[in-house]
Amino acid sequence: MSKNSKLKIWSAISIVIGCVIGSGVFVKPGRVLIAAGDSNSAILAWVLGGLISLAGGLTVSEIASRIPKNGGIYAYIEELYGKEIGFICGWVQTLIYGPGLMSALSLYFASLYSQFFQVNEAHNKMIALITLFILSSVTTFGTSYSAWIQNATTLVKLLPIFAIGIFGLVLGSENVFGLALVDSTQAIGMSAAVLSTLWAYDGWMQVSNIAGEIENPAKNLPRAIIIGLTSVIFVYIMVNLALFHTLDINQIAILNEKAAAVVATYLFGNLGGQLLSLGILVSIFGCLNGNILTMTRIPFAIASNGVFPFRAKFASLHPRFNTPIHSIALKVTCAVVMILLLNPDRITDLAIFSMYIFYGMCFIGIFKIRKKYGTPESGNYKIPFYPVVPLLAVAGCIFICFGMIKQSPIDALVSIGIALTGYPVYLFLNRKT
Repeated sequence: MSKNSKLKIWSAISIVIGCVIGSGVFVKPGRVLIAAGDSNSAILAWVLGGLISLAGGLTVSEIASRIPKNGGIYAYIEELYGKEIGFICGWVQTLIYGPGLMSALSLYFASLYSQFFQVNEAHNKMIALITLFILSSVTTFGTSYSAWIQNATTLVKLLPIFAIGIFGLVLGSENVFGLALVDSTQAIGMSAAVLSTLWAYDGWMQVSNIAGEIENPAKNLPRAIIIGLTSVIFVYIMVNLALFHTLDINQIAILNEKAAAVVATYLFGNLGGQLLSLGILVSIFGCLNGNILTMTRIPFAIASNGVFPFRAKFASLHPRFNTPIHSIALKVTCAVVMILLLNPDRITDLAIFSMYIFYGMCFIGIFKIRKKYGTPESGNYKIPFYPVVPLLAVAGCIFICFGMIKQSPIDALVSIGIALTGYPVYLFLNRKT
């Protein structure tokens, strides 16, 4: 790639922000508040979630520069810990993480869709399934169609964020700080609250994939991550402050994912509220489309580069549409099961927990890399404030994982159990004949 075609710093920053901002800022404030129990702790949870994500992004950026392979976290884990652990990571991405993102976004979209169009909530799961099938069909027929949807929805999602954030702070009249929920005895704790925020911050891992396309990555990549994620943290806190300033926090807890749409109507009247609520729907629709486009490629990537059940089938592309149709079908099937059996908040906790186990292993891997290869040479990217930043990332993962085990031991065991099933599958696929 020529120097003129390299991404400038502001392009890199916009990519970081675009990868992260999706549905979470609209659907998670109520969940975070319920888990935290009061407004101060809820705001702190958003800050901590952002700092953990920022530390993780900075750490993975050096790992990506030292392990120049396609495949993201799967490739890094395989390089750091061997093919067996790498396969288990890909197994979790295939069966839990990817379908979890797809199913939760489908359910959140359905919930807000039924509110917007005044459809009976009993039909939410059916709406979620229809939405999932429509977008999955689009990505099956051709990547260009999904890319068009993604481009069309990227700018739209920023409108409701800034409208609610700015006007909520200006026009709201409720107190913000020092407020506890009426039924705060059910608060689970800070770890659960932070876990919920990480759904909103999820996507930062993707920024490591743009390192080779950025002009002067040694300087501009960390700048893009710091400025981009700091901007997202600021925006998320602004939106939460606006929600707290506009609605009573007990209403926010009750409304949960519908709180942002109600605030939009309160601030801008019925017509303005409907337009912003439509913008929120478009944002989640675009986020779901992006996740279907990227997540359904994971089994294809694993099967193409290593072992996988029915490898030849999953490594093949549709002869006409040139898309990984079997990979798409597998992910959609897993997502359908989750939609039918679980609620979206439980799905997001399972998905984030399952991947943060491997994120933690990946962060620890930077110490192995530094020990083996030393500090990166001058001109190459290296983690700022090493080893503080990776230690913060590792500590955040430990905090989240143990918090999940404490608050929802059954879900944690299910997630770990599904991960462990990958090991005998790997052994079976690699058996000597």
